Amino acid sequence: MADRDLLPQNDFSRRIIHLDMDAFYASVEMRDRPELAGKAVVIARDPRKTGGHGVVATANYRARKYGVGSAMAAVQALKLIPARELVFVEPDFAKYRRVSGQVHDLMHELTDQIESVALDEAYLDVTRSKMPDKSPLQLASWLQERIFQDLRLTSSFGVSYNKFLAKMGSEYAKPFGRSYISPDRAQAFLDRQEIKNFPGIGKKTQERLQKEGVLTGGDLRAYGLDRLLKNFKKAGYYMALHAYGIDLSPVRASRQRKSLGKERTFEPVIYDQDRARAYLRDFSKTVAAELDQRQLLARVIILKLRDRNFKTITRRQMIQPSRDPDLFYQQAAELLDKEPEFLAEGIRLLGLSAGELEEAHYQEISLFADE
Repeated sequence: MADRDLLPQNDFSRRIIHLDMDAFYASVEMRDRPELAGKAVVIARDPRKTGGHGVVATANYRARKYGVGSAMAAVQALKLIPARELVFVEPDFAKYRRVSGQVHDLMHELTDQIESVALDEAYLDVTRSKMPDKSPLQLASWLQERIFQDLRLTSSFGVSYNKFLAKMGSEYAKPFGRSYISPDRAQAFLDRQEIKNFPGIGKKTQERLQKEGVLTGGDLRAYGLDRLLKNFKKAGYYMALHAYGIDLSPVRASRQRKSLGKERTFEPVIYDQDRARAYLRDFSKTVAAELDQRQLLARVIILKLRDRNFKTITRRQMIQPSRDPDLFYQQAAELLDKEPEFLAEGIRLLGLSAGELEEAHYQEISLFADE
């Protein structure tokens, strides 16, 4: 029996869009700061000001041509990019969240079946859209054009009958590109793709496959289901599915977040308890405000600590369902007091999260409101 006969059947009736903003953080900064035009923009703290510390959040395409990418040590960008072109921009995640919200508002004009993967990436199920007179490709093109016209930002999209192929398409099209992978063309498209382009196949797995002559999607199919299962277990099964363009996972709309939090990394580290408490109070207010906006309550407060030696711990405290910033601060401060060795060693990272979230089914009122 052929491998394909052992695998599940595709659902060709679905229409999925994968939207991916192009170099999102860097593009927002370039839009807001015209003087960055023509520069290699790296979103990270300048390592010349942090003693060589810091990690790249993202980089624009000019910087990427020099080999700079996300999660790279920021100091490496100094070695790769000529000084006359390089500009470090400290990330402003509050701004990026606001812009992401504007992008999502436009998405909701097409459908409410939206699965957000990150601030700059989402899947949309437009099988039954709010614009039934438009084809999936027309819907995605409309969205891309509106983002460019309204927000002055570029994006790329892929359209197909499942999430895996839609994402493959958007990655294939970047930047400011568009692709449509139809059922009759999917196999030919996958067969010629390098395995490094397959989402979910990491570098170590790529190296193992390449040693056995597996370089493309076509090679992956030829490698065979039995060998994939034997050598890669569960991951091998998913590789076989993807080699045939099979993905039955749904677009999970409005996924309930398990926690909301805020954290900060300190360079240099901090030793002062009052300073740490001040940050916890600020974090408490920020987290409580976001819970209030989302009409959520928290049952757990979580403190995260990392010292200068990169030892990291989390401590949890159960509370009655609440979004009271004073309560959050009180619990976090008490947890901090129980870990004096972290202040003694120096705190590199401090974070506060609210967990085990639930919807608030009542309206909070004050018994002492002004008449």
